[in-house]
Amino acid sequence: MPSAVAGRTVLIAGATSKAGRTVAEALTAAGAKVVAVGSNRGRLDDLREQVGDVATYVCDLADFAAVTELAERVRDEHGGIDGLIQLVGGWRGGGGLAGQTDEDWDFLHTNIVQTLRNTTRAFNDDLLASTAGRLAIVSSTSVAKPAAGGANYATAKAAAETWVRAVGQGFAKAEAPAATTIFAVRGLDGLEGQLAGAVVALWDQDAVSLNNSRHILQPDAS
Repeated sequence: MPSAVAGRTVLIAGATSKAGRTVAEALTAAGAKVVAVGSNRGRLDDLREQVGDVATYVCDLADFAAVTELAERVRDEHGGIDGLIQLVGGWRGGGGLAGQTDEDWDFLHTNIVQTLRNTTRAFNDDLLASTAGRLAIVSSTSVAKPAAGGANYATAKAAAETWVRAVGQGFAKAEAPAATTIFAVRGLDGLEGQLAGAVVALWDQDAVSLNNSRHILQPDAS
């Protein structure tokens, strides 16, 4: 049976990471059209060579005007999107509470929270208009059990989760067939394939039961 994501257009924000490449490969193999967004043209070109039929766009996702322009281009060239997979992030931390610097906070807030706010606002109408809109982010298990040395990071991830739940509430209020999902990990390294499979499976699930769900990804016990 063909995957339910086949024929869908899915945008990956932060597509040139290892996780982004793996998700792009899985979506393409399942028959989806992948729109890959990143900040480095060379890495996007490498992604297109590796994955194949991927549309690539360079964009500063921390700049809302740039993301709005990106959304208009994607609509003009691809007719809107059915999915937004937000993989922009990064880690800064350590040094206990005293080591939680303003510079680290600014980096984490910009990459984790601000980029998410920008992409979801710019593409919200697309996801609402889709017959199966999906939004997914990767968060951290540290949100539930933060440590002093990772306070900045856990706080930024908690803010991102709150924003996603608000988007999900908007989907439900509009009675749209759209859903949000949070994937939480202790560390993503080694779980890229599991994440990719879970992303593809988002379109196999009913939007009402899926919306505002949170799933912990962890290494296979075997």
